[in-house]
Amino acid sequence: MPKQRSRKTIFPSAQEDARHASLKAEADYLRSTSYRLAFQDPDFLLKDELRPVRLQLELLKPELALQERGVESAVVVFGSARFLDPETAAAGLEAARAELSRDEADPQLQLNLKRAERAMAGSRHYENARRLGYLIGRHSDNHRLVVMTGGGPGIMEAANRGAFEAGGLTIGMNIVLPHEQYPNPYITPELNFQFHYFAIRKMHLLMRAKCLVAFPGGFGTLDELFETLTLIQTGKIRRIPVLLFGRSFWERVVDFQALVDEGTISAGDLGLFRFVETAEEAWEIICATGDGR
Repeated sequence: MPKQRSRKTIFPSAQEDARHASLKAEADYLRSTSYRLAFQDPDFLLKDELRPVRLQLELLKPELALQERGVESAVVVFGSARFLDPETAAAGLEAARAELSRDEADPQLQLNLKRAERAMAGSRHYENARRLGYLIGRHSDNHRLVVMTGGGPGIMEAANRGAFEAGGLTIGMNIVLPHEQYPNPYITPELNFQFHYFAIRKMHLLMRAKCLVAFPGGFGTLDELFETLTLIQTGKIRRIPVLLFGRSFWERVVDFQALVDEGTISAGDLGLFRFVETAEEAWEIICATGDGR
């Protein structure tokens, strides 16, 4: 006796219809793109008029995957893609010194050395992000709390790497850019996503966030940080800990007190974030919220 369909599958599935349609398409007179099923027609899906559909697809695809893996909470780590790990930075510094020793008067080699020294100093941020990722991955039972980043190199790689080394799940929310940027290799493969729309990507970065940790970074980091602070300030999302890693960097880059003095934010808004200096300090704050252990 044939197996009966359940009520919710009384209609053919999309996969079944797609298979049947592909068989029909073998006939020459049915090869026109107009005869393709709409959801199998890339040219149609990429039309400007289909932007609302593509926005919805980018919202749904990662959401369903995260639901399937049972991911409910994340520590989101922002930061520059340009910071190197200490080993790579040290090798670059050694090479720059060796080059300069051959011609100490060369201004380009002098500049290269300064850049290498700056990269070496910045590698401490990579190591702190890696340590924080490790603490989260090691202490999160049953992957209840996971590391989520923008999926690229630098600080993002470091946080994903630490969680990976601790045996935890690790999420990457990559974005398509004009220049090549590959996802780092420490992201759980099934949780490695790619976005076309910055807005949907940033929404996903916050949807499960229990804490945001912002390491030193550039325009992208500042954009993500200030959007989060704005959403908290205006009550569009519930308040979560926002940790700024490295007080000396942040107070040099953003004069928060000047915003208060000018009356553009209130003094209480300075309480929307905290400065931290070590991975252990950040982890202690995460644990204090009840989401860490």
